[in-house]
Amino acid sequence: MVTFDHREPGTPEDAWVAAGILDRPAPLDVDDVDALFVVAAHPDDESLGAGGLVHRLAARGVPVTVLVATDGEASHPGRDADQLRAERRREVAEAVAVLAPHLRLVLLGLPDGGLREHREDLAGPLDELLVVTGGPRVVVCAPWRGDGHRDHRVAGEVAAQVARRHGARLLEYPIWWWHWGDPDAPDVPWADLRGLPLTAAESAAKSAAVRTHASQVLPDVEDVAVVGPEMLRRADRPVEVFVEAADGPGAGPAPSGARTSLGRDYFDRFYAGRDDPWGFESRWYEERKRAVLLASLPRERFRHALELGCSTGVLTRELTARCDRVTGVDIADAPLAAARDRLGDGVELLRLDTPDQWPDGTFDLVVLSEVLYYYGPEDLDRTLSRVLGSLAPDGVVVACHWRHEVPAYPSGGDRVHDVLRSHPDLAVQVRHAEEDFLLEVLARRPAVSVATAEGLR
Repeated sequence: MVTFDHREPGTPEDAWVAAGILDRPAPLDVDDVDALFVVAAHPDDESLGAGGLVHRLAARGVPVTVLVATDGEASHPGRDADQLRAERRREVAEAVAVLAPHLRLVLLGLPDGGLREHREDLAGPLDELLVVTGGPRVVVCAPWRGDGHRDHRVAGEVAAQVARRHGARLLEYPIWWWHWGDPDAPDVPWADLRGLPLTAAESAAKSAAVRTHASQVLPDVEDVAVVGPEMLRRADRPVEVFVEAADGPGAGPAPSGARTSLGRDYFDRFYAGRDDPWGFESRWYEERKRAVLLASLPRERFRHALELGCSTGVLTRELTARCDRVTGVDIADAPLAAARDRLGDGVELLRLDTPDQWPDGTFDLVVLSEVLYYYGPEDLDRTLSRVLGSLAPDGVVVACHWRHEVPAYPSGGDRVHDVLRSHPDLAVQVRHAEEDFLLEVLARRPAVSVATAEGLR
């Protein structure tokens, strides 16, 4: 989740226009759509993110359903929640009537800010709707999973899972990403962006619907609107922009190169001017995750560890307390320079373009922490072959990955662990699964438990 503040000006719309947001995305094809289901985390998401699409398809006679997960009662912490809930329900009913008079509106009333704890309460109603109408000519449109707002991410993840289950096509609409994102950043998913040029009537309907959400667009007691002037400018674009992931349900064949591995240029730009971009040194989440990883190691000592994607060396330093030797590998120079300052001469640090390049030696511990989802399918297979080729007969592999989707990455945490577990030479010794990360320790078959290795059973 990204930290941002709606009271800040955010990224100017002029910066997105200069980057080509109006004409750079590939055209969105919605000629053959039998039904549209729009998922909104909060009232106003449907208008800000997909108002033009709703108006167009409804005008064609396509059945449209808008499912709003929460009532948005937490948008103004100083206001009475029940009063705000009623106000926002009224606003969204009026807004969708502007977009499509015969649209079906479903209000779930789940807690604003609490979708993570109510995934099934969102998935169930959406699943029931798609049981009746499913297939590749059905479109599920939901907040983009990379939007940076927790409720938006969860709503997007749930929608993606349900769409995949029913074979429906998935479109995702960014809202807050336009506020905090950098148009020149390497993680902008240009290959997955789709543009829907709006007619004058569609633009007018969307603009009117957005402004119907008066509680959000009008200044509050602090003279600040949740949907501020720059957000309104983005809502008034003549093009509505969606993310359609190349490997998503109903998306069709992936564009050439869209799912290839992330290269050195990506990471060089990512680290530029940023000492600790992942928050390894500042976030309790990262500190705790490292502690879980280290506690999961099945032996007290190791001879030689390989850490792939060692970054700035924070985990590397802790591995040195458990290993006689440690070799750290990364693709970028900047994090390796920070790692050298942190670790001194006691650790071998190498800049390698894996899997094409690989360190010499045999390792009885290979650590793959937050790295495998950067590889495309072919490179992932080659990387795992390299790992097995350099793994000692008594060696173990530790893998730990973020489980939520990051659209810029070629793969996801659960998927790379599925590939790792399916390797015929490896068996799982330890599995630790949380909502946010998955950690597994694998060893060559037959893997034995720590108690067995210690002679306790």
